[in-house]
Amino acid sequence: MNKPYKIAVIDYRISNMYSIQNALNMLGFECEVTSDYSIILAADGAILPGVGSFPEAMKHIKALGLDKTIRDFIATDKPFMGICLGFQLLFDSSDEIENTAGLSILSGKVIEFPKKIKKMRVPHVGWNTISKNNGASTEIVSPFFDSDEGEYFYFVHSCYVVPENKEIIHSTTEYGGIEFCSSIVNKNIFACQFHPEKSGEKGMKVLSEMFNKKMEK
Repeated sequence: MNKPYKIAVIDYRISNMYSIQNALNMLGFECEVTSDYSIILAADGAILPGVGSFPEAMKHIKALGLDKTIRDFIATDKPFMGICLGFQLLFDSSDEIENTAGLSILSGKVIEFPKKIKKMRVPHVGWNTISKNNGASTEIVSPFFDSDEGEYFYFVHSCYVVPENKEIIHSTTEYGGIEFCSSIVNKNIFACQFHPEKSGEKGMKVLSEMFNKKMEK
């Protein structure tokens, strides 16, 4: 019997990481919530999750030296996943609260939803659909690529990502008349604005495909 894949959930001390851990354990992965460089680099895959503010998150990441850890892990070419705030942190900057530099692993910016649009509540909280970008460049097996168009996932966010390279956009979502990037695929990185761990069966499928299929290639 093969040993379960080891997944590191990167802990930067800003939000509850254990819902991700519980979901991965249910799927049969061996999972550890950690900020330890050696443990993260030794893992078969890694996830950068998070709920909170971009400036506070970057402050914690730098204080813990996790900016180098994240870059070094991605350089190994092992599967890496960013979720919600963890998705946004991969980009150059965010205007949430104040202009803050991100990890600059992917080119682009994070901007806030406008607060003056009628019938649009911010933050965007709840179930919404994804539309797949079938023309995207996909060098790796991509999660939910064979899912039905208009599949529902669970969102909680006040900001959204605007990637410079539109070819990495894997799906989009519409909210308040704004079509935003809800996931990207770039080499060994898959990152999404929605929460797979809170999205029921389809979300669990995303987590399973993210690591099982990529590590089987």
